[in-house]
Amino acid sequence: MDIGFIGLGEMGGAMVANILKAGHSVRVWNRSPDKAQALAELGAQVVGSPAEAFAGDAVFSMLADDAAMRDVVSASLLEHAPRGLIHVNMATISVSLAEELATAHASRGVHYVAAPVMGRPDVAAAAKLTIVAAGPAEAIDRVQPVFDSIGQKTWRIGSLPQQANVVKLAANFMLASAVETLGEASALLGGHGVAMQDFLDVITNSVFPGPVYQGYGKMIAERRYEPALFKARLGLKDVRLALAAADSVSTPLPVASVVRDSLIEAVAHGDGEKDFAVLGQVASRRAGR
Repeated sequence: MDIGFIGLGEMGGAMVANILKAGHSVRVWNRSPDKAQALAELGAQVVGSPAEAFAGDAVFSMLADDAAMRDVVSASLLEHAPRGLIHVNMATISVSLAEELATAHASRGVHYVAAPVMGRPDVAAAAKLTIVAAGPAEAIDRVQPVFDSIGQKTWRIGSLPQQANVVKLAANFMLASAVETLGEASALLGGHGVAMQDFLDVITNSVFPGPVYQGYGKMIAERRYEPALFKARLGLKDVRLALAAADSVSTPLPVASVVRDSLIEAVAHGDGEKDFAVLGQVASRRAGR
C-alpha cells in the first residue's frame, strides 16, 4: 500500500520500520524532522508537510495528545485531503475529540478509523501490538494488511471510532490501577520487612500472572524507574481522559481519582519523565520510607 505516517516518536518510529519491512511504501512527517532520518535510511520518503502525508491509499497518525492532534489535523488539512482517503488515528486521545474527528472527516469525504494500540515501544518494535479498531468496516478491511505488519491481533469493536478510544482508556485505567496497587502493596510489605521480589514470586505464579504484575512489579521491587518505557506524565494524561469520558456519561470512577492524584504527586516531585512504575516511589514516600 501507499501510505503516509504522521508522528515518529518511539511508538510511531517502530511502527513505520515494521510497515517498511512488510513492503509498503511510506511517506513520513514529523514536527521534529531529525526523527525521520533513520527511517529514510530504511526506505521511507520524508515529506515536508502533513498535507504531503495525507495522500495515497491511507494515512496513519500517532501523535502525543489532543493538542498535537488538533494542531496537525486541521480543518484545512482535511479540506484538501483526497476524497476516499482513509485516516487511521492510532493515538490515545479523548472520546470527545474522537467524536469530533469522526464528524469532521465524514463531512469532507475522508474515512476515519480509530485504532489505538496496547503495548510499549519494545512491543511495537517486535510488531506484537494489540490493535483496537473501530470505524467503517470497509475502511478497516483496506488497511488490515498494515495492521498485520505491526500487530499480533486486531480487535474490531464497532462502527463508531470513539468506541475504540473508550476501550483503550478503560484498559489504561485498569493498568494504572494495577500499578497503583503494586506500589501500595510494596510500601505495606516494606513496613513489615518482606522483600517485594519474594511477594512477586508468589503472586505472579498464582493469582496475578501476566506482564503487568511481572513487569511493573519487578521495576518497583528494583526501584528502577528509568529509562521510562511508559512515562508517568503520559499515564496521568490517560487517566484524566478516562475520568473525562466517565464524566460525560455520569459514571463515577473513584479509583481513577486516587490514581490521578498519585500521578499528580509524582509529577509534582519531578518524576513525570520516569516510568509509570514510579507510583511505587510515591507510595513509599507517603509511608515515610
